[in-house]
Amino acid sequence: MMVKQTIVRALVVSLGCIAIIALILTVVQHQSLVLPHRLQYGMVFDAGSTHTSLYIYRWPGNKENNTGVVSQALVCDVDGLGISSYAQNPPAAGISLKKCLEMAEIAIPEGQQTATPVYLGATAGMRLLQLTNQTQTEQVMEQVAKVIQSFPFDFRGARILSGIEEGAYGWITVNYLLEGFIKHSFDGEWVRPKGRKILGALDMGGSSTQIAFTPVDAVRDPATAADLKLYGHKYEVYTHSYLCYGKDQALRQLQAHLLEMSGLAKPVTHSCFPLGYNMTITMGNLYDSPCVAKPTWFDPTAVVTFVGTSDSARCLSHMRSIINLTACSFAPDCGFNGVYQPSVNGDFFAFSAYFYTFDFLGLTPQAPLPKVLTTIDTFCRRTWASLKTEYPNVKDSYLRDYCASAHYMRTVLVEGYKFNTTWENIYFQKQVADTDIGWTLGYMLNLTNLIPPDRPQVVTGVQRSQWAAEVFFIAFAVFLSLLVLAVLWIWTPNQ
Repeated sequence: MMVKQTIVRALVVSLGCIAIIALILTVVQHQSLVLPHRLQYGMVFDAGSTHTSLYIYRWPGNKENNTGVVSQALVCDVDGLGISSYAQNPPAAGISLKKCLEMAEIAIPEGQQTATPVYLGATAGMRLLQLTNQTQTEQVMEQVAKVIQSFPFDFRGARILSGIEEGAYGWITVNYLLEGFIKHSFDGEWVRPKGRKILGALDMGGSSTQIAFTPVDAVRDPATAADLKLYGHKYEVYTHSYLCYGKDQALRQLQAHLLEMSGLAKPVTHSCFPLGYNMTITMGNLYDSPCVAKPTWFDPTAVVTFVGTSDSARCLSHMRSIINLTACSFAPDCGFNGVYQPSVNGDFFAFSAYFYTFDFLGLTPQAPLPKVLTTIDTFCRRTWASLKTEYPNVKDSYLRDYCASAHYMRTVLVEGYKFNTTWENIYFQKQVADTDIGWTLGYMLNLTNLIPPDRPQVVTGVQRSQWAAEVFFIAFAVFLSLLVLAVLWIWTPNQ
C-alpha cells in the first residue's frame, strides 16, 4: 500500500511539474501579432473641359510622415464630353458618371466602400462656365454631387479647382512618381532620397495650360506661389494657370483672329489648316466662349468657311499674335500675356495635350529643338489628301489640328516660357510607372494628409505552429506518465 501511495504522490508531482513547465512555455513564448495594414482606397474625378475620367488610387494603411504612399489602381473614362458641356441639361452631367461609379463598386472591396473617400475636381471648363453663368455652374455641380452621393462611397465634395491648385497638384504628381519626395530603400524602408532632383511640370489642357516648378530664388509674386508640405518637408513652388490658353481655346482664338484679319472676306484663309481642308461653322459657335470677344458685327447665324492653305510660316506668325509676348511689370521675369514668371529651372515633364501632339509627330520623349522645328514645319506644309492617305484611321478633327497645335505649343514653350536655350530639359511623357501624369494623383496625395491612417489589429496569442507544439508536448507528457503509472501499478505487489 505504501508503494502505491508513493507512486500516486510521484505522479501528482510529475503532472504538477509538467503543468508548470507548460504554463511557463506558454507565457514566455506568447507574442503580440500585428496584422498587415489593409489597403486604403481613394477616388478622384477629373472633370476637365473636354472629358471626365475617374482615377482610383490605393495605399497601405500605414502612412509615411502623414502622406500616403499612393499607386494607381484603375482609370475609367466617362462617356461624352466634359461636365461643362451639360450646362443646358445639368442632370445629364450626373448621369454620365454612373458607368464609372459602377466600375468602382466592382474594383473596391465591398467592406471598404463606405470608408473610401471620393472627390470631384472640375478644372478650366467649369471655370469658364462660372465666368458666364453662375446658376448653370451651380446646377451642374449639384447634379454630379447628387449622383456620386447615391453610391456607397464616402463623398467628400465636388468643387472647381483654382488654376494655382491644378498646376501645383500636377507638379506633385510628377515628382512623386519619379521618387523626388520619397523612395523605397534596399532595407525595405521609405526614405527621402539624397541628391534628389525635383522636376517642373507642364500641363496643356483644352481650356487652360499650367506651368509649375521650384525656382532658384524666392517667388516675387505671392499670387503665383504655392507652399506645400509633403512627407514632412516644405516646398515653395511657382505655378501659374493660363485660362483660355489651353489647346482648344487657343485654336478658337486663332479662328476669331483670322476672321477679324480677313476683313469679312469670304472664305477665310486658314494657314494652319492643310491645303484641301475646309471647315464651315456659324459665328454663334465660333464665339460661344468667354475666351473670344464678340465683334461689333457679330451675327450668331452667319456662316464662316475656313479654307486651309498649309502655310507653315504664316501659321507660326499668327500663333505669336495669339499668345501676346509683350513684357510684364516684373520684367525681365515674364512668361507671356503679361504674366510674371521666374527663369525656368531644372528638368520638366510635359504631359496631357503636349504629349499627344508631340508623340504623333514622333518627337517623344525628347528631341533636339532644331529637329522639332523642322518636323513641325514639314508637317504643316502637307496637303489634306496626303495626310488622309498616310493616317486613314486618325480622326479628322485631330489630324486637321495637329499642325496648329504643334506650332502653338512650340511658341508657348520656346517664346512664352523661354525654353529657347534649355529645350533639352523638357521630356514629353504620358505615364510613369504605369501611372498617368496629371493633377489627380497630386490631389490625392495632398488629401491623404487629411485621412487618418488605418490602425492595424493587434491580436495577443501564440503562433499556430508554436501552439500546436505545446499541445503535443503536454499531451505526450500526460500519456507517458499514465503509461508509467499503469506499468508500476500492475507490477507492484499489494502491501
